[in-house]
Amino acid sequence: MDTSLIAGVCRLFHTYVALGESWPMTKERAYFEAITLKEHGHLCPAHVPEVYHFDRAMSLIGMRYLEPPHIILRKGLIAGIEYPLLAEHISEYMARTLSSHHFFTVQPRSTKRAVAEFCGNVELCRLTEQVVFSDPYKVSQYNHWTSPYLDGDAEAVREDNTLKLEVAELKSMFCERAQALIHGDLHTGSVMVTHDSTQVIDPEFAFYGPMGYDVGAFVGNLILAFFAQDGHADPQNDRKAYKDWILRTIDETWNLFHKKFTALWDKHKDGSGEAYLPEIYNNPQLQLLVKQKYMKDLFHDTLGFGAAKMIRRIVGVAHVEDFESITDAGYRADCERRALDFAKMLLKERRKFQGIADVISAIQKVHT
Repeated sequence: MDTSLIAGVCRLFHTYVALGESWPMTKERAYFEAITLKEHGHLCPAHVPEVYHFDRAMSLIGMRYLEPPHIILRKGLIAGIEYPLLAEHISEYMARTLSSHHFFTVQPRSTKRAVAEFCGNVELCRLTEQVVFSDPYKVSQYNHWTSPYLDGDAEAVREDNTLKLEVAELKSMFCERAQALIHGDLHTGSVMVTHDSTQVIDPEFAFYGPMGYDVGAFVGNLILAFFAQDGHADPQNDRKAYKDWILRTIDETWNLFHKKFTALWDKHKDGSGEAYLPEIYNNPQLQLLVKQKYMKDLFHDTLGFGAAKMIRRIVGVAHVEDFESITDAGYRADCERRALDFAKMLLKERRKFQGIADVISAIQKVHT
């Protein structure tokens, strides 16, 4: 018998999300998670746990058990654990999964068929549209924050017209731009790690959407982890060295992703994709300009989506353990406020940033 089948785990999907029966969800999301795990696992087997069996009627996935010492990355970040291969691994996962479904590598006909199939994951997309791009900017029964400390901050988000204009653009992009089969919820709670292993899990929100949403979700959650560190410091460890490691990881994640993604682009430039036909983009200078513009736009998309994910984790429906585990409410609010102020600035001014080093410098300025 294959011993890998013994060391497995079954994931059974419930009808409701964490908010209970007031927010019913279709069990069909299990189907989209299963086929995304299989597809992403095919593209990047080193960083996606293998699926052994899927029972659609039972909404049950049998997959590889990620044995100890694997833990959820978010918990490792709270504990102050460094993962030296994290940026290398997650950039590999994002580059391979995002580039392989893009229309510069795949014929539009096959892409459109896949897009049509994943339109069936409409309930999870609708949930994202609501909790990320709508609820934080209006009065909603689901919103909450560290009250009363952040009451004024939450109100300021709801009254910021410039912020609303920018988030409307991101919401439109999320709904309309079918660039690649994205994970759809690539935060630090959807990654399990050891010092030499990185495994991406839980792609139940997967659909064909903007690539910057995946990259931004991961980067944005690392920024949240950075701003939470002061709340986890103690006399024995001020977390300064660990904050420096987080910033290096953010820098390396984007730069490695950029390098790997563009390398895969070059590798498939003569393939079946029809985005940039060689008969049109027929000289090296033009090809370079196209690539530079594309990556610049993707970088700004990444910053925008990352900022939107940060905002919703502070004044929206679902918060993060990075902050929630800080027991002193006043101190927690101070950490959250710095993160929120940075996210608002990043969302509104993202096009001013020319590279990830500029973002790192801006974080450091906010934190000093």
